[in-house]
Amino acid sequence: MKLKPTIVAAVLLLVAVPMFVGVFTRRTSDSAEFIWGKQGVQDGEFGRPRAIAIDPRTDRMFIVDFTPRIQMFNLDGKHLDLTFRTPDFRNGRPSGLSIDNAGNLIVSDSHYHTVRIYDHAGVELKTLGGVAGNEPGQFGYISDCVQDAAGNYYVGEFGQNQRITKLDADGKFLTCWGKQGTGPMEFNRLRALAIGPDGHLYCADACNHRIQVLTTHGEFLREFGGIGTEPGRLMYPYDLSFAPSGELYVAEYGNHRVQKFDTDGTSLGTWGKAGRGPGQLGNPWALAVDRHGTVHVVDTENHRVQRIKF
Repeated sequence: MKLKPTIVAAVLLLVAVPMFVGVFTRRTSDSAEFIWGKQGVQDGEFGRPRAIAIDPRTDRMFIVDFTPRIQMFNLDGKHLDLTFRTPDFRNGRPSGLSIDNAGNLIVSDSHYHTVRIYDHAGVELKTLGGVAGNEPGQFGYISDCVQDAAGNYYVGEFGQNQRITKLDADGKFLTCWGKQGTGPMEFNRLRALAIGPDGHLYCADACNHRIQVLTTHGEFLREFGGIGTEPGRLMYPYDLSFAPSGELYVAEYGNHRVQKFDTDGTSLGTWGKAGRGPGQLGNPWALAVDRHGTVHVVDTENHRVQRIKF
């Protein structure tokens, strides 16, 4: 039976649409709720995205990539006409993003030993640190920074300093703790921090393949993980984020997946595997959970974001 030209054209169009959609590709499978992004240097495109933060008050999403640009999106991946860079990036790019108590963006300007805070218009409001070194109040490579309910900042470092520094709300040095090693309160590439619903500090200790849980006074409470591929084990945890309901989600760079935990460290499931297709990840560096409990995974080597709920 011969198909009419109009039918042939319609079939070809349906087949071709996914190739030309580009930025937005909706999926009907269970692998991902929504996938968006592609490689490029235009607004809405990425060159190896590496950190993400979501303001729960406004649903504004910020992503920094290796270009290095910080871009603002809504939760559906629509670019919101804000793209900016830190003052200098010749030495390297920011590697951590978070949201402060006022809804401003905290940028860990890693190679410049500085934490920068921006409003939603990309205006720099203040900086913390800025002096290189290993003395109290000085910084090496800053990987991440978060703020607690009291306004204190916690600055994570790796490289020359494997530690966490606590600053008050004005950026004044309070204390620091941690060193290179594999024991409690020791770190090997401290990649990310998060304040849990219990008020404790959760630390992605990447090359020790574990999560350490500390009080905000620097006391060790527990750890979970350990190198491996089975549920409950971790391989290079690079980022972590809490859902409003209290579950902890961890992006595993080495296992190409996201793992869900309760706050005691019991695995509640995994999602993803290595690859380029829907539900597959390429060395994910980061993730963030929005106020609806949806997880936004930075699929770094695939230059995109996958949105999931599990």
